[in-house]
Amino acid sequence: MDTHVRQQVYSTIATVLHLGNIEFEDDPDDNRGGCRVTDDSEESLQVVASLMGLDADELRRSLTASVMQAAKGGYKGTVIMVPLKVHEATNARDALAKAIYSSLFDFIVKQINDSIPFEQSSYYIGVLDIAGFEYFTVNSFEQFCINYCNEKLQQFFNQRILKDEQELYEREGLGVKRISFVDNQDCIDLIEAKGNGIFSLLDEESKLPKPSPQHFASAVHEHNGSHFRLALPRKSKLREHREIRDDDGFIIRHFAGAVCYQTAQFIEKNNDALHASLAALVQECQNAFTQSLFATGDKKSAPKGKLTFISVGSKFQTQLASLMEKLESTGTSFIRCIKPNVKMVARTFEGGSILSQLQCAGMTSVLELMQQGYPSRTQFSELYSMYKKYMPPKLARLDPRLFCKALFKALGLDDNDFKFGLTKVFFRPGKFAEFDQMMKADPKHLQRLIEKVYHWILCSQWKKAQWGALSVIKLKNKIIYRREALVVIQKYARMHLAKKRHAPRFKAIKRLRKLVEQITQIEKMSQNLTKDQAAVKQNAQELNKELQAEIGWVRATFPVKTSVLDARYQLLVDKIYGAIDSAQNKIKDQKIAEEQERMKKLQREMEAEKQRKVDEEKRRAQTEQEKKLKAEMEAKRKVEDAAMQRKLADKAEKVNEEAPTQKFDLSKWKYIEIRDSMNTSCDIELLYACRTEIFRRLRVYREWKYDNAKTSPGSKKIYHVPPCILEEVEKFKQANISTLDQTVNTTQRYFRLDFPRHVENSNGSSEPLEPGRWYAHFDGNWIARQMEVFPDENPTLLMAGKDDNRMCGFHLEETGLTRQKGAEILQKSFEKRWAKYGGPLYTPIYHRKGK
Repeated sequence: MDTHVRQQVYSTIATVLHLGNIEFEDDPDDNRGGCRVTDDSEESLQVVASLMGLDADELRRSLTASVMQAAKGGYKGTVIMVPLKVHEATNARDALAKAIYSSLFDFIVKQINDSIPFEQSSYYIGVLDIAGFEYFTVNSFEQFCINYCNEKLQQFFNQRILKDEQELYEREGLGVKRISFVDNQDCIDLIEAKGNGIFSLLDEESKLPKPSPQHFASAVHEHNGSHFRLALPRKSKLREHREIRDDDGFIIRHFAGAVCYQTAQFIEKNNDALHASLAALVQECQNAFTQSLFATGDKKSAPKGKLTFISVGSKFQTQLASLMEKLESTGTSFIRCIKPNVKMVARTFEGGSILSQLQCAGMTSVLELMQQGYPSRTQFSELYSMYKKYMPPKLARLDPRLFCKALFKALGLDDNDFKFGLTKVFFRPGKFAEFDQMMKADPKHLQRLIEKVYHWILCSQWKKAQWGALSVIKLKNKIIYRREALVVIQKYARMHLAKKRHAPRFKAIKRLRKLVEQITQIEKMSQNLTKDQAAVKQNAQELNKELQAEIGWVRATFPVKTSVLDARYQLLVDKIYGAIDSAQNKIKDQKIAEEQERMKKLQREMEAEKQRKVDEEKRRAQTEQEKKLKAEMEAKRKVEDAAMQRKLADKAEKVNEEAPTQKFDLSKWKYIEIRDSMNTSCDIELLYACRTEIFRRLRVYREWKYDNAKTSPGSKKIYHVPPCILEEVEKFKQANISTLDQTVNTTQRYFRLDFPRHVENSNGSSEPLEPGRWYAHFDGNWIARQMEVFPDENPTLLMAGKDDNRMCGFHLEETGLTRQKGAEILQKSFEKRWAKYGGPLYTPIYHRKGK
């Protein structure tokens, strides 16, 4: 195409694009329910009129009104302008855009075909690229047509590759295993059948005065309600499809899966209606190129004032039938495209999805047929005629089938490379070419080959005679073998009866011998006892004697019932396991006594160390540094204590209720006394009581500070935890749960949560920032380590005892972390990240105290 034609093509494409930008709205000044072009679309209307060479007002009238002309009004008749509603004008606009684009597409294809330098040809190579099977959340008429096309192509694929090939194998009696495949003819009949087919019902619905998608869907279910391929939307496995009413859609079970189609726009999309007045306007446009696109030899005009109904479904069926007819008359090769992953990324293969696609496309059946099939084949007579001229007269009189068999044996071909049918011989891939090359070798080789054929025939006849004599000998040996086998059968039958009589006793002895291991275990356990060792060992020896006596009784007693053996065995088992439990309890009591003694010793040592540190602290309290520190703390807390005393007075009852009821009452201890106890005491309960008291006081301080911070707009929140934890704490408060689990808990648990954050603007609003991660390590019921990791910022690492004021101070049960799905992580995941950011080594309290 030259530059001018290309420019015209670009202009036409621009016309279609701008035409799609024209929108309509109800005209309040029109009492007949008409519409008008929106103000925002006026510029697009002007551009379309300029590109097509039309008057803008005339184009506007043609888009918003339909011209009707009476047939008995004189030469031209009476012209009546019928205003269109918004949806009718939208359909007319879309029909005009489709008509222009379709004509332009046909023009470009014609230009390409005209540029190919040949007039006629009997052979050609064509490439057919068809859209694959489509399945979306909302499936409309486009997906219906595409999937119908894929059904037709899948049927053609099955016919060519599977059905025709297997029918040939069956006719020839090759005995190839039958490969099953799904025939989708019933699904195609559901769509394209005359009368009851979906396309036929859609065309009938479109011809009604007032077509309705609901009536169309009901007609589909009414005419095909019992069809296997058709189902109601409420039977879908997807929840969003089950919410669709029965008269708003239907489900078709395609070869690639079930698809739910919503019929809301089926009627509109099936109609390529174009008003006669709008078509005449295009014919009269000043743009010569656009006018030439609509030039046609059909001079018949459409009925006046009506929409020319053109069924998109019928047109699609006709074009697809023409395509299938052309494919059936050609030699076809197939390329199946597989989507490797649903994320559309490179170098990623999802095995389950790929296997499902291959199975739906029938590729597993094709591959199985290719593995077992014989693609090359020829008639016996053709093969005989091809090499008859090289044979002597004595071989030329042979039957073609016998000759081919002798020829293949003489060549030494593998039996797996070929197979004889009724009228043809079949070859594995590539084997016929090797056979033909061997036959067309030099004459001397061919002469030797013919001699081999003749020799094989003689050998074959001699072998048949030998085989007959060998068969008689085998029959005689078989009779002798069966006579000897009868004796063996009788021997094993008697042995089976004997085993059946004595089997219960054999099983009982086998079970009793296994109990020796338990008795040995009791003897080993007795070695770990300091007292009662002799008694436990004596008991084990008595049990062993009783076990041996039981084994002797079973051997000597016959016959005996199985129930008696089971009862005696169970009685002995109860005695042995009772002795094991008794020995275990004694070992456990011994360990507890030893542990208590060791704890008492440690307690005395820790108390002495505690007294030494108390004396040292008293001397240090007399130094100037302590005076200075007390003066600074007193000056800082003067203002805070007054307010805090008022708040604490109001919350005294609440604090007393929340204070844990434990063995130690630390509510009146000073902070320095609690810290000294945590650093010097070896009493685990006291350590956890001190830790609980610190977090309780810190929580009261934070609540007071948080209440004061609410009055200051610029104050920041003092809780360094994600918002979801604060929500769980608030729910815990509203539940009026007065007590928490304050028992000694040495469990180490690790959690991870998303940590959203916001930045405050000068106007008081906030904007979200990229969230980070919040990690927490709970030593028992209270937090021990905490990490805050945000993008583009250095991570914040906090440890209990050093950064308590900046860490989460809530009880583990209050945070709700144990109830959040996916929040808890493994210890190695937390420790790996803690070490990555340079966190110091942490030892739990339980291990620090020598446990």
